[in-house]
Amino acid sequence: MIEKTNNMNEKLTSAEIGKLWVTYTGNTMAKCVLSYYLNHTEDKDIKKVVADALNLTKTIIENIKNIFIQENFPLPIGFTEEDVNLNAPRLFSDKFYLHYLKYTGKAGMSIYTLAIPLVVREDIRHFFINTLHATIKLLTEVNDVLKQKGFLIKPPSIPIPKRVDFITKQNYLNGFFGNVRPLHALEITHLYDDIENDVTSKALLIGFSQVAKKEDVRKFLLRGKEITNKHIEACSQKLHKENLPAPPLLDDLVSPSTFSPFSDKLMMGHKIDMFSMKIRSYANGASLNGRRDIGGMYAKFLMDVGLYIGDGANIMIDHGWMEQVPEAIDREELAEN
Repeated sequence: MIEKTNNMNEKLTSAEIGKLWVTYTGNTMAKCVLSYYLNHTEDKDIKKVVADALNLTKTIIENIKNIFIQENFPLPIGFTEEDVNLNAPRLFSDKFYLHYLKYTGKAGMSIYTLAIPLVVREDIRHFFINTLHATIKLLTEVNDVLKQKGFLIKPPSIPIPKRVDFITKQNYLNGFFGNVRPLHALEITHLYDDIENDVTSKALLIGFSQVAKKEDVRKFLLRGKEITNKHIEACSQKLHKENLPAPPLLDDLVSPSTFSPFSDKLMMGHKIDMFSMKIRSYANGASLNGRRDIGGMYAKFLMDVGLYIGDGANIMIDHGWMEQVPEAIDREELAEN
């Protein structure tokens, strides 16, 4: 519930409008996807997690809708019942749903954590704090069930250091040539996290590409699968070179169905959103990296993803699927007209 405060008559700032808008549209998509998943979940433990995630999504949508109505803000269309066929055959296994919720939950958290220090209105801040706490609780539940089912793959272990040490040589930054040091803990963490995200993304792209109706959408999704696979291989090689394990692929969790449960619009919007989140994930990895080879690898990843998102946006625009984010006043247009 949104808490009532004495500053609810304050005008919404650009940060509040932007974060509420993207949270609302993203959760309308999640509602479609999770409603379909719930219709095809057999394992009772996994079904409870999917149901909890769907209930959270519905609560988020309702809370933001109330704010928008109060502010006379036009409700975004986002995604509706027209974008999902709940009776379509199963496209993914129950196990995949847990990995999917972890993948999308991390993306949601990145939106909410950035919103909290930027929003000014107390009721909006409480909304994002409560939503973040609820998402953390959901992700804890997801990890618990993954562990209970034997599906949870832990990040690699490294020895606890025997003493505090300092870097004294410039070759600590080497990566391509010379004496290359082992990966440090933060580099391992982000390589592992990127692979964990990308193996889920790849499985989703495999399923989506099987059921896409329009040729340009299918080609776009297949291209995304190839990009993601190359990123998985590059990150895995860095870990394997240090004799460290990488998360396994989830490709086998996709059924052979070619009957689409989702509209092409939803599948395009989903992958553009999630590839946009890759930019933040890869940039985080680059910012905490100390080796030049890994920095170069992330720079290449960011270029791949940026070009891919741009091409996806063009497809969305061509088909009239891309809803416009609220924007600032165009003063030049006002002056001309």
